[in-house]
Amino acid sequence: MDLRRIAALVEPFLRADFGPGEPAGLTDLQLQQITAYIDLFVRWNARMNLSAVRDADGIVTRHFGESLFAARHLFKGNSDRPSQSRLIDVGSGAGFPGLPIKIWSKDVQLTLIESNQKKAIFLREVIRRLGLKDATVFSGRAESFPGQAEVVTLRAVERFEAALGMATRLVLPAGRIALLIGAGQVERTRELARDVEWQPATPIPQSFGRVLMIGQKGSLAASGGTDDHRA
Repeated sequence: MDLRRIAALVEPFLRADFGPGEPAGLTDLQLQQITAYIDLFVRWNARMNLSAVRDADGIVTRHFGESLFAARHLFKGNSDRPSQSRLIDVGSGAGFPGLPIKIWSKDVQLTLIESNQKKAIFLREVIRRLGLKDATVFSGRAESFPGQAEVVTLRAVERFEAALGMATRLVLPAGRIALLIGAGQVERTRELARDVEWQPATPIPQSFGRVLMIGQKGSLAASGGTDDHRA
C-alpha cells in the first residue's frame, strides 16, 4: 500500500484533540512497518478470520487509525521520545491496538495476550517481520498471566465484563488502562471498575459511536497492596 495513502488516512487520528504545533506524523520507518503489517494481515486474513474488515483503506482507518489514536493519547511524543513503560494488550487478536502502539512508541515493552494459538502464531510472525524488539506473545488466557504493567489496553473482546476485570488486575498501582469500546459501554465500565479514576470518554474520529477511555488505577497506598510483579 502506498505510504502517502497510509499517512493521509491516519492523519486525522493523530491530529485529533492535539494542538496544531505538536508533532504527530509518522516516520518513513513507521509507515514501512505499517505497510508490511498490512501485507501480512491481508494474506493471513484470507486463510483465517482475523477481521471482517478486508479492504485496505478500511484496515488502515478501522484498525491502525483507532490504535494510533490510543497511542497518541497514551504516549504523546513520537518514537524518538522513548518510553520505558511496560504495556500489556489483553485479547490482542490481530494485534490491535498493541502492535501499532509499539510502532508509535518503539521503546514500550510490549506483551500481547492471545489465547487463540493460530492468532498467536500470526502475532509472532508480525513481530519477527517488522523487527520489533521487546515485544512478546503470551499464548494463554489473561487470568493465567503472572505479571502486571504500567499500561494495559483492551479492545473488541468477547465477554467484555470479565475481560475488563482481568485487565484491571494486570494494571500496576497508579498505572493506566485504555479501552477502545462503544459509547454505550461507558457507564457500565465506570460501574464495573470503581478502583479506576476515569477520564472523560473521547470520541474516536471517523467512527460510529466508538470512544477511547483512559483511567488510572488507585495508588499503591489506596489499594493496600505491595505487589511489584513484572510483565
